[in-house]
Amino acid sequence: MSLRIYGNRQLKTLPGQETRPTTARVREAVFNIWQGTIAGCCWLDLCAGTGAMGAEALCRGASLVVGIEKSSRACGIIQQNWELLANAEQEFHLLRGDVLQRLPKLSGQQFDRIYLDPPYASGLYQPVLEAIAHYQLLDNSGEIAVEHSPQDWTNPVIKGWEICREKVYGNTSVTFYRTGE
Repeated sequence: MSLRIYGNRQLKTLPGQETRPTTARVREAVFNIWQGTIAGCCWLDLCAGTGAMGAEALCRGASLVVGIEKSSRACGIIQQNWELLANAEQEFHLLRGDVLQRLPKLSGQQFDRIYLDPPYASGLYQPVLEAIAHYQLLDNSGEIAVEHSPQDWTNPVIKGWEICREKVYGNTSVTFYRTGE
């Protein structure tokens, strides 16, 4: 299977169902919502899967993309894709392992845009968002987009954060958080 991203660039992907790529419709919608804020931003791609969201961010001019992905097979493909897409002025890092164990390693860094897309039934939403808040990984003017199923979704409540928008795209929903005023 292959994916196409911004600029009609093709990405390699893993065969089978090991990773669930964010659909083109959802990717386009998220980047349209965040248009004008990607160039020069610091992007964090959590549960990166195919790495398509981080790849899009690189194609749209993010200065730094950091991804965390548990699957070593997926990490190999993501690394190859990001190497092909990044230009000399861009930096990227891919961390392999459990997202909750890897997030503390990012303490002291802040990101303008964070995309969280764990397996829908993983139970990771609340603990990952709490870890992001605890380690202060979200820049004060940043936003987090959380991809989830519209069924069985209870918005995690994170102290000091607010939901700024919610969108539904068929079988996929995206909830956006930012720090509260």
